[in-house]
Amino acid sequence: MLTNFLEKSKPINFIIYLSLFFCFFLFALISSFFADNFTWTKVLESTLFFVLFLSIFFFYNFVVTKNNLTYDHSYAFLLFVLTLILFLEKLLDFNVLILLLVHLLFLRKVYSLRSSKTVIQKLFDSGFWLGILFILEPFSLLFSILIAASILLHQKITFHNLLTPLTGFITPLIIYFTYLFWIDGLEEFKHLFYLKVNNNMFIFDEDYTNWVFGVILLLTFCSVLLKSPRALSVNNSFKKSWLLLIINFIIGIFFVFLIKERKGAEVIFLAIPTTIIMANGFEVIQKKIIKDILFGGFILATVFAFFRL
Repeated sequence: MLTNFLEKSKPINFIIYLSLFFCFFLFALISSFFADNFTWTKVLESTLFFVLFLSIFFFYNFVVTKNNLTYDHSYAFLLFVLTLILFLEKLLDFNVLILLLVHLLFLRKVYSLRSSKTVIQKLFDSGFWLGILFILEPFSLLFSILIAASILLHQKITFHNLLTPLTGFITPLIIYFTYLFWIDGLEEFKHLFYLKVNNNMFIFDEDYTNWVFGVILLLTFCSVLLKSPRALSVNNSFKKSWLLLIINFIIGIFFVFLIKERKGAEVIFLAIPTTIIMANGFEVIQKKIIKDILFGGFILATVFAFFRL
């Protein structure tokens, strides 16, 4: 029964998923209001959080549906919603949400290279958004590999195709440099290039975050093993997108390992490729009863973890 509902991608599905998320969102906000004194500033912040989350959900769904990264169902969207609920407390941070939103805008351009329309514009935009990501989080430079991979898989490697994203990348850096030069803050610009790697291999301080990280990795690896034989056996655009998703996933793992300050929310940057990959893994499972059990288990585990954490 649950699978029958999830196999549809109608507006009512997304309304229900968003309603589920915002029930937890409101609970977190109300708990915060009770813990601290009520202020209108908090109301304004909560409204801005609401708008940012809506934008994130919109662009995530846009990336998935516009680029045909899954079949016509809503598995990926539900898994993404559940992942955000798990990390909701850590995501109530403007810096994290803005970084995630810009990351989605970057991925939107990278995955859209499957189409041959306005390629130069897409390459410039992908480099531009990567430049903004680099300013917000220098280790985001790792995702430049994703642009190169997308060019290699979907387009031809030419001088213009390589130069265009580089030009886009430099553009926000020039603007940022000019601004810092104007306010005499060039030292901050220099710090962007001081990439200090986190040597602590125990990913996060909180045990539950490590458990969630481990479960995400395990499920994603299983989904890759399930889907890859079918995806790679046919020479079509999805085969290339599937390889790009796997590359995105691998880069995301390195990003989480290398980032200097780990607060737990970094795992959410893995949520974009992993939820799409897991959704493709679910497509391979034929028996609906197994899907019902798995999805039901995910929902119950998310609710339990949210109130325990």
